[in-house]
Amino acid sequence: MHVLAEGGQGGGMSETQRVVVSPPSSTSGRRVRVDGESIGLAHSLDDLTEFLRRAGLTLDPATAAVSPLIDWRGVGPEYWGPETHG
Repeated sequence: MHVLAEGGQGGGMSETQRVVVSPPSSTSGRRVRVDGESIGLAHSLDDLTEFLRRAGLTLDPATAAVSPLIDWRGVGPEYWGPETHG
């Protein structure tokens, strides 16, 4: 899987893949998908950035939280499960 970062340079095929972070599940965690393919269930920004690294996109947690490459569904990066809702 090749992911080209915003304004970045990738080798081989150049395409930007859509990253979607689903709303928190009822038991905790958020499903992470790249172009519709599930790459993991994240419980934190650290989890998310590790899954993205494995998929070929390197972002630090602070950058991932505000990156236009990531479509945060339901709530933003500060919520990961039912225990984090106010």
